[in-house]
Formats: sequence, C-alpha cells, structure tokens
Amino acid sequence: MVERDVVQYLRSGAIATITLNRPEKANTLRADAISAIDAALRQANCDDDVRVIVLEGAGDNFCAGFDFSGGLDHHPVYQERGYDPGMDALTAVNSFTSSFPIFMGLWRGLKPSIAKVHGYCLGAGSELALCADLVVASDDARFGTPYSRVWGCHLTGMWMYRLGLAKAKYYALTGDWISGKEAAEIELINFSYPLEELDERVSTLANKLATIPLTQLAAMKLIVNQSYDNMGLQNTQTLGPILDGIMRNTPEGRAFIVRARDEGVRYAVGERDGPFGDYSRGDVDERPRKRSHLV
Repeated sequence: MVERDVVQYLRSGAIATITLNRPEKANTLRADAISAIDAALRQANCDDDVRVIVLEGAGDNFCAGFDFSGGLDHHPVYQERGYDPGMDALTAVNSFTSSFPIFMGLWRGLKPSIAKVHGYCLGAGSELALCADLVVASDDARFGTPYSRVWGCHLTGMWMYRLGLAKAKYYALTGDWISGKEAAEIELINFSYPLEELDERVSTLANKLATIPLTQLAAMKLIVNQSYDNMGLQNTQTLGPILDGIMRNTPEGRAFIVRARDEGVRYAVGERDGPFGDYSRGDVDERPRKRSHLV
C-alpha cells in the first residue's frame, strides 16, 4: 500500500481502491487531498493491470465536502481581503488551478470508476462521488448540497445531469438531504444496500466489471460520456465553478464563513440548517449509521 498522506492507494488484482483518509474530519477536502486524488487516479489509469477503480472514504463517512475548519488560508476560493473576482473566475475554470477537473478524472479516465458511499456525502463530496461512472451507497447514507443555501453552487453539474428537471430543480433550490435508498429510487445513484452489505456488494460489482476486456469497458464508457458532453456538460462545468466562487464571496457567504471562524463551524452550520431540520440539525434517527459501530 502506498500512502499519500490523506489518500491511500491499494491495488488488488485488477481493482484499484482509492481511499479518502481524513476520517477525523469526515474526509473533508483540502488542497493536499485533492492533489493526492489526482495522483491516485493517474496511477490507476496508467497501470495496465488495473481495470476498475473504487473510490471510498475511511471511517464513518465518504466525504462531507470542502474543509472550512481552522481558518481558510488553505482554501483558494475565499480571500478575506484583496478578492479579485476576475482572477477568481479565470482560475475557477482553469485545469491547473481548479479542483473539479480532478473530480472529473473519475468520469474522463480510461477505467470505469465506482464510488462506494456511506455516511455523509455532502457538497463537494457529493460532486466528487457523482463524477464516478457508478455510485453505490448504503441505504442510510446522506447525500446533499447544503451549499445551495449559502456559500456555493453546483460545480460539476452531475446533480442535474443524473436527475430529471423536476428533481434537479427541487434539490438545487432547497439543498434538502436525501438518503442513499431515496437516491437510488430517483436514480441519482445506481444502487443502495444495507450498510452491512455495502463492501461485499461493491466488491462483487467491481470484480464483475474486471472480467470484461478493458477496451470494451473504455469504449462503452466513452460513448455514454460523449452523449452527455453533447448535452452541454462542458458548458455547465464552465459556469458552475464561476458562480461557486461568486457565491462564496457574497455578503451572506462572507458572513457565514466569518461566523464559522469566530463562533465555530458547528455554530455556523447549525444556524444554516436550523430552519430546515436537516444536516447538523437532523433528527438522530435520520442520520447515517456509523460504520465503526458495526459488530
């Protein structure tokens, strides 16, 4: 196993597993983690022995989005002083300075990818997971875009391209969370299973794909992807990151992050979620089960 600090990479036969490895921070994303994901995807796609890539999260969650705890010096999108909206817009869509092209490595890479989701899969974490070719979750996982309410916008467009208009508009406007089971029912993702079965089910699927010639897998992946490119996916992924940067620097967006800095992240997100009764304010019996509690 090769460890890249916050990301682990392991190949077993024809299957490469990439594990987000900040469990104490719900695998939230910082620049070093995103760079490590990029390196791991590159390694898997360049390894002739790999046919399938599985992306997962260590601990009790898949990924709870971008990390905005402990200050935002590490976060290139937000600057308390000297914010340059023009440069922000340009860097947001540049392949060398933006994170979403790395997320899209799951989509555009040669090898089919499976996101194995449990626990929270929120914000940028959901954008990352939905870039995978197949998404399999535990029934009680929680998907959502709390940034719909403040401090963000869709980046990759996958919430829209995977859903029909009615559902895509509803979740974009409300930011409501959704369980893994519900996500499978409305075809945001492919399948959901009880948490106890998730590892085995994903392993079975990955091994099933690994029996197919790589050329066949790559060709079928490419033809499906091309149809979505023709629907305007690239255009959406140009506008989304620009709007995301703007939303992080509105008066409301800046006030939200100042509260997180001064009062703590828990206070800021609690204030955000209070009127909706979800995420940090959700009922205990509606929250994901912890994988660490499985016997």
